[in-house]
Formats: sequence, structure tokens, C-alpha cells
Amino acid sequence: MGPAMDDTRPIFLQIAERIEDDIIEGVLEEETQAPSTTQIAAFYHINPATAAKGVNLLVDEGILYKKRGIGMFVATGAREIALTKRKELFYEQYIVNLVREASRLGITAEQLNDMIKKGAAQQ
Repeated sequence: MGPAMDDTRPIFLQIAERIEDDIIEGVLEEETQAPSTTQIAAFYHINPATAAKGVNLLVDEGILYKKRGIGMFVATGAREIALTKRKELFYEQYIVNLVREASRLGITAEQLNDMIKKGAAQQ
């Protein structure tokens, strides 16, 4: 997790996304302990309640779970849950707009597919 925060979005959402990032990238593995809200709050210099709100969002989504008296842990299947969620967001945020703009410009599905393949080949 890096310390820079985006001022345009709620901090608790950014905290949740950074924990998800760590899970997706394998930094936090399933059934391992996640950072505590106190650790997160100290690291980002934020209110512990804000950190807790981000962590609790992930609990609600089944990505983290609480072990009473011990802390938060990464749930089994958390990586897949996070990936599925991110793929859905990717579709909504990028693909829908991409297809809409392509249609507006008269780009066919085949042409768009060729453009995507060309872009992917450059990576």
C-alpha cells in the first residue's frame, strides 16, 4: 500500500481498494491476517473510524472476515471476489463508454476488436 491518496474520492473507498489491490497482487494471501484499522490509520495518517469503514466494506463484500479478539483476515476466495468486482467495474467504466464512442465514430465491432488486439500487442 502506498501513502498517496486521491482527494477526489472518499478515503474509506481508497482504503478498501488498496487492500483489494494487495489481495489481487498476492501481497495479502487468503487466510492471512490483514492490517488492523489502527495500522492503516497510522500509515495513512487518517482517522481510525475512516480506516474501519473501508475495512468493514470489505467484510460486507466477503473479502475480509473478523476473528474475534485477533483481527481481520483475508477470506478464502477473496481474490476471486475482488477480481470479479474489478472486472465488472472495468466493463462499466471503460468498455461501455468505449463501445458507445466507437459506435458514434462509425467504428464496427470488428474494427474495434482489431484496435484492441493492436493495443494489446504493444504491451
